[in-house]
Amino acid sequence: MASETPWDETGDDRLLAASAPGDNSAPLTITEISQALKRTVEDRFGFVRLRGELSGVKRAASGHVYLALKDEGAVLDGVMWKGTAARLPFRPEDGLEVVATGKLTTYPGRSKYQIVIERMEIAGEGALLALLEKTRARLAAEGLFAAERKRPLPFAPRVIGVVTSPTGAVIRDILHRLEDRFPTHVLVWPVLVQGDGAARQVADAVRGFAALPASGPVPRPDLLIVARGGGSIEDLWSFNEEIVVRAVAESPIPVISAVGHETDTTLCDHAADVRAPTPTAAAEIAVPVLRELAATIDDLALRQRKVVLRPVELGRERLAARAQRLPTPETLLQPHAQRLDDLAERLRRGLLDRAARGREKLADLRLSPAILRGNLRAAQQRLAAARLVPALVERPLAEKTQRLAALARLAEQLHPDRPLSRGYAMVLDGSGKALTSAATAAREPLLAIKFADGVVQAVPGDAPRKPAKRDKLTPDSGQPKLL
Repeated sequence: MASETPWDETGDDRLLAASAPGDNSAPLTITEISQALKRTVEDRFGFVRLRGELSGVKRAASGHVYLALKDEGAVLDGVMWKGTAARLPFRPEDGLEVVATGKLTTYPGRSKYQIVIERMEIAGEGALLALLEKTRARLAAEGLFAAERKRPLPFAPRVIGVVTSPTGAVIRDILHRLEDRFPTHVLVWPVLVQGDGAARQVADAVRGFAALPASGPVPRPDLLIVARGGGSIEDLWSFNEEIVVRAVAESPIPVISAVGHETDTTLCDHAADVRAPTPTAAAEIAVPVLRELAATIDDLALRQRKVVLRPVELGRERLAARAQRLPTPETLLQPHAQRLDDLAERLRRGLLDRAARGREKLADLRLSPAILRGNLRAAQQRLAAARLVPALVERPLAEKTQRLAALARLAEQLHPDRPLSRGYAMVLDGSGKALTSAATAAREPLLAIKFADGVVQAVPGDAPRKPAKRDKLTPDSGQPKLL
């Protein structure tokens, strides 16, 4: 008969997990081990400074920035919270080499570690960028990038020369855009746009177009476009070569540089007369829109027709202008209405002034002694004629005396000491205030019980007993003074 034990006690193949005898290590949960790893990493790497290249920079809607720092051997995810990202003096972009300061932590939700960046600084220019900047400064000092060297582009060139690769999408985009806007004769000089020898070919093509005779079998272009698609700085380096920059700057034919995408900038762009953000934009800059020119011609024809009717329109405008300058009835009546308002205000002020002067005259009147003596004699006569009856004085006095006696009896009956003579007692607190509830009396440490013939000190049942002193009633309050 098989044993009911869910595993073989002597074997290693167990069906149910259980602790072996003497084993005191319980299994950890995933959250527990993740938290332990998080604490270990944060304690060990609480402050680190890392140098690397930014990659996959993404700014979330919350304002946080998520990115990755990488070098030739490893990649480390990073996050920059909203407040730190807002204080950055520059905008993080892919490919930028930086020095990031922060702390390492883990993200249990994806089982990975990352750096929480608290400060980020640009690490400096690489060797390639340093060389590019040195070349740019030297050529700029020679005046190759000066604004006064820039020449205006022809409005509608008859022939356009394009220096680019003949197999890429760049030439197709340029031809397609020229066909849509303004069909033009295009000459393509095929060159390498990347790798060894590309710079020499581009410079030779620019000088070759400039060397074409004006009346030769191959027409000389009125405008040149030097174009290439986007890429890294290494891919675009041919257009940073000094030989290309000098050929573009010395070209007698105006040049449009359309190297890379909008964010790519080369020394060829600085030397050209106009820089286009993309090859397609270069085609748009090179020629006008044929439909817009046709619309402009139609507009000029319409303006020509309008010129014929212009004298009549001018006469109507002059008549309307003179009619507008005629005053309206309201304008004519405004001065009279204003004068009427002014007169009404003056009348109101005049009436007020007249009344004020009347009051002043009345206040200045003085009574003569003769008038005062006459008034005095009249008053004496009225007083002599008036006879006082004693009952008129005695009756109100008696009524008030009775009311006062009634109030005194009522006060005697309502006096708080009155019930004491009938066997009642009054309970007082330490300050001599009467207490009306047992709860209040229980909280007092010492009580005074007032009888009709004196005061007795008492201690509540729940309060600690203290020796009490018997105080006498002060003559002022009639109540004992409790110390």
